[in-house]
Amino acid sequence: MQNIDVLIIGGGPIGLACGIKAESDGLSYVIVDKGTLVNSLYHYPYGMTFFSTSDKLEIGGVPFISHNPKPTRMEALEYYRRVASSHKLNTSLYNSVHKVEKNENGFRVNTDKFDLQTENVIVATGFYDLPHKLGIPGEDLPKVTHYYKEAHPYYDMKLAIVGAANSAVDAALECFRKGAKEVTMVIREEEIRKTVKYWVKPDIENRIKEGSIKAYFESEITAIRENEIDIKSPEGNITIENDFVLAMTGYEPNYDFLNKMGVEKRAEPPFAPVYDAESMETNVEGIYLAGVICGGMETNKWFIENSRVHADMIMDHIKSKRMIVK
Repeated sequence: MQNIDVLIIGGGPIGLACGIKAESDGLSYVIVDKGTLVNSLYHYPYGMTFFSTSDKLEIGGVPFISHNPKPTRMEALEYYRRVASSHKLNTSLYNSVHKVEKNENGFRVNTDKFDLQTENVIVATGFYDLPHKLGIPGEDLPKVTHYYKEAHPYYDMKLAIVGAANSAVDAALECFRKGAKEVTMVIREEEIRKTVKYWVKPDIENRIKEGSIKAYFESEITAIRENEIDIKSPEGNITIENDFVLAMTGYEPNYDFLNKMGVEKRAEPPFAPVYDAESMETNVEGIYLAGVICGGMETNKWFIENSRVHADMIMDHIKSKRMIVK
C-alpha cells in the first residue's frame, strides 16, 4: 500500500496550489479528484468570464496570459492544464475518495482506484457539487436543472429562472438575447442582488423595467409541473406556462463527507467548518481545509485569488510539526 506525506482531495486551482507547494517542500503527495482537472471550472457556463483578473488566478509561478484582463472559462481551463503539466503534478482524476480513517500513523484512505496511508489530508473540494434544493413538488422533473451551461437549449422555450445573483442574471440575459420565447425570473429578495457584477447589473434592471424579462420579486415557485409552474407572489398565487426551470439557488459544501472524517462545523450561520485560521488545520489533527470550503454556506467569502495562500500556510504548519517531532 502506498504511503505518502499529504493527500490532497480536490483537483481545483487551490488543490493544485497545495500540490505545487508540497512538491517544492519535498513532501510526497497525490491530488485526487472525483472528476476531471479543475472539475468545478469545467462545469461552469461555457461563456463565463471571471471576476478576477488573470494575474490574481495565477499559481505556481506560471504566467496567466488572457485576451482581456478578466479571463474566460476556456482560458482558465487551458491555463490550469498548463500549470499541471509544467509542474508535472501527481494527479489521480476520476477517482472518488470513499473513506478517510484516522489511525496511529495518520490516515488510511480508500478511493476508487487504490488504498493509501497518509500523514496529512487536505480537503480542497469547493462547494459546486451540491446545489441548494427548492424542496417543492416537481423539482425532480427532467425540465429542472441547478446548472446552467448555455442558452441554446432554451431557444423558443418559456424559461423560469430562480435567483437574483450573478449566475441567475447571466443566464437570464443570455437566454433572452439568444431566442428564448419568454424569460421569467422568480426572486425571493425585493431586488437584484447588490453583489451582481457592476457592468451587468444595469443591464438586467433595464431589461426588467422595459418588460423584456419578467421578474417576480419577493416571490417563490411552490410547484413545478410538466407544462406550468405555480408562483407565490405579493400579488397572490399565480400559474404560468413553462417549459424549463433553471434553479440558480446556490451550492453548499459536502458536510456529510466532512462529518464522516470527524470535522466539525460551527452551529451558527454560515455553518463554516471548524479550523485554525493560522494553520488551516481542523479539529481533527492532520486534516486541513483549503479554498472556498472554508466559508461553509458563505460561498462568496473565499476565491482563488484570496485562498491561494492556504497552500503555503498548510505546508508551513506540516513542516513545523515535523521539526518539533525531530
